[in-house]
Amino acid sequence: MPVSALELRTVEVTRYVTPLREGGSLPALVEADDGFLYVLKFRGAGQGIKALIAELIVGELARALGLRVPELVFAQLDEAFGRTEPDEEIQDLLRASTGQNLALHYLSGAITFDALVTTVEPRLASQIVWLDCLTLNVDRTARNTNMLMWHKELWLIDHGAALYVHHAGPGWELPPRRAFGQVKDHVLLPQASELDAVDAESRARLTPEVLRAIVALVPDEWLVEEGSDAPAAEQRARYVQFLTNRLAAADTFIQEAKDARNALI
Repeated sequence: MPVSALELRTVEVTRYVTPLREGGSLPALVEADDGFLYVLKFRGAGQGIKALIAELIVGELARALGLRVPELVFAQLDEAFGRTEPDEEIQDLLRASTGQNLALHYLSGAITFDALVTTVEPRLASQIVWLDCLTLNVDRTARNTNMLMWHKELWLIDHGAALYVHHAGPGWELPPRRAFGQVKDHVLLPQASELDAVDAESRARLTPEVLRAIVALVPDEWLVEEGSDAPAAEQRARYVQFLTNRLAAADTFIQEAKDARNALI
């Protein structure tokens, strides 16, 4: 798909099926008006709207790199759901999430990736480690891999914990040459033996045009911060600037990943 044609579909949530209690954000399995099931990430969850921003941006960066990510869609949630849910905790979450949320296509029958069962080939492992270093994704460890096996293929999910620096104060988009020490805990690091080759290929794919197109997918209303006068366009530019800075400093995090890998093997 041409960069200029990047877009996310919008679906209407028609049925709340069941909560998924694997994490603190309390996502849910829902059915939409297109007849498909989705894993819904709520704007009113404890991590806040920035978790949805990270989910969207990192998910689409992964897709741009050729990695498998379930389709992301905007999911409209009607206020009526909050009136009919008997569980008070879920009721509060639904009420706080009326409007535009984010959802991932549900991969029915998928199983959690287990590094002891499935061996990932070096190129794919290196691509995923590279992406997670770029986006500061702290949530791809053996304890919580955030990867699924579906039809014998590896799929990436749950990127809400990435880009964590956007929770900091002013200037978060202009960090020093930040490495990524948490890479030592990455579940795929032992297999990531092609980081240098993947680095060159990935940088070539993530052009300024691609970065801007992906960040442009974030709705304006998600970018307007309470207590801030900064317009959505200014906030959007910060994400582009941050990713541009990370790409410029890729040598730093690649070297750190290689050093951490050498210490493991």
